[in-house]
Amino acid sequence: MTAPHWPLAASALRLEAHFEDRVVRCFAERPGGLAAMLHLAAAHHPGADALVDGEQRWTWQQLQADCTRIALALQQQGVAPGERVALLMGNRAEFVLSLYALALLGAVAVPMSTRDSARGIGFIVDQCGACAVIAQVDLAHLLPASTAQGDTLLTVLCGDTPPGTGSSSSAQAPSGPSVTAVAIDTVTPGRATLHRASLRWESLLPGEPGHAVLPALPAGNTASNHREAEEAAAIILYTSGTTGQPKGAVITPINLVHSALHYQTCLGLGSGERAVLAVPGSHVTGMIAIIAAMGAVAGCVILLREFKADAFLKLAARERMSYTLMVPAMYALCLRQSEFATADLGAWRLGGFGGAPMPLSTIEQLARQCPGVRLFNAYGSTETTSPATITPPGSATLDAVGVALPCADIRIMDEDGCEQPAGHSGEVWISGPMVVPRYWNNPQATAQSFCAGYWKSGDIGTLDADGFLRVHDRKKDMINRGGYKVFSVEVENCLLGHPAVLEAAAVGVPCPVLGERVHVVIHPSADSAPGPALVDALKAWCRRDLADYKVPDAISFSATPLARNANGKLLKRELRAQLL
Repeated sequence: MTAPHWPLAASALRLEAHFEDRVVRCFAERPGGLAAMLHLAAAHHPGADALVDGEQRWTWQQLQADCTRIALALQQQGVAPGERVALLMGNRAEFVLSLYALALLGAVAVPMSTRDSARGIGFIVDQCGACAVIAQVDLAHLLPASTAQGDTLLTVLCGDTPPGTGSSSSAQAPSGPSVTAVAIDTVTPGRATLHRASLRWESLLPGEPGHAVLPALPAGNTASNHREAEEAAAIILYTSGTTGQPKGAVITPINLVHSALHYQTCLGLGSGERAVLAVPGSHVTGMIAIIAAMGAVAGCVILLREFKADAFLKLAARERMSYTLMVPAMYALCLRQSEFATADLGAWRLGGFGGAPMPLSTIEQLARQCPGVRLFNAYGSTETTSPATITPPGSATLDAVGVALPCADIRIMDEDGCEQPAGHSGEVWISGPMVVPRYWNNPQATAQSFCAGYWKSGDIGTLDADGFLRVHDRKKDMINRGGYKVFSVEVENCLLGHPAVLEAAAVGVPCPVLGERVHVVIHPSADSAPGPALVDALKAWCRRDLADYKVPDAISFSATPLARNANGKLLKRELRAQLL
């Protein structure tokens, strides 16, 4: 049955059995994975822009040729289908090329955050059993020289040179040997200096693509004949680790394809789309909402290597951006730029947000300044391969995160695993072909987080009679003040409407009388005056809209932005530790 909010014929969907214990609603016609998307885009739109990185540009035909070269070169270096290759890069062309090349090869991409520590990166490399890593030269010091089992990693280093062959440099591709060895010294505190032989990225791109001896790939909408390939690991994406050791969510081709098709179908994305990648490509939003979604429609990915509001506005205007998805803080920073009012953003028609609540004041200001932009909320996670809900077109429901996507099934469940009626709160459980099947080599975490094909999100929410989902809080972040439930998101949203507040994080702190009290940490605006007078004003502001037990018991100020992970989510565990 098709959700009534989406313009989709019932015949477009069908029930299918997947991952042994799941029966899920799927798109009947779909490509077989990221590699199939590349082939289809190159076949039907060979001369269309596919990728822009600074002055470098690739058409879909050129992107396919370069990715085939890279896949063959990695194969010659011993990377086999099913093996894991870690990626440690920012938003640069080599990252996008690597994703497609590994898909062509049938290897598993393991993106890592450039903000992670050497310890965290070493954990991921060991936990996934990586055989190789592709990394920026300036991040090479974070890499382990070998795995915990003592195996030497094949290391490919990029940076300090043009990012690829692209349209301006294909004719000048290196003609020398296919391997260029360089010595890299890695110094890790407390350990001896390690020496490792590595390859330069340019050595993966010599000559012509030749005849690829690569795994057989579905050429188009023939996914039903490739069930095993659809359910194999394609990407391992590690959770942000806000509550402990990260877990590797196993994203399969069927997961990735359905999320990309959800963006295409529900947003009306087309082949002329031009999307700026402003969030990290190594995280689920950037990888799926931008890179995979543009692959599905043969659109163009425009890379922003580091988010600066002024640089984003200039790039969006120059490249005629039509679509992007960012965290709310990025929109707020753009609105504070004087250039925003004069930037030529006439091509921009779709602006998504997620990862954190968007203050109503920001939504209203964007609507005034960019009336041609359709703003939409997208709610999801790494485990749902990005979106599970999106705000439908024409919706005026601004306090919800949207409705379930055509292939998604969302339930609100109580502590005993019983479904709650409309309007009653409980934990959000999500099912569908975009939900990952497991965590990599972690059966205990898999058993704890998945039940009969549903992923238990850990979010507390409600569904109304029209199917709109409202997310009130993380289960672990809900504050119990004398028996009353206080959703931290509600308190934060109220405070974010005050002009003196740039960021707000509400957490529960222990209280011998009430169990917990509400403490809010504020990052104030530059023109505010933090102190007792502002605390009183903010509490008075909250009393206008919140029940008395939800008004903060204490407010403190942070001179620096609040700690967030790379997905833009507040690290409340760190805030609690600081307060205690």
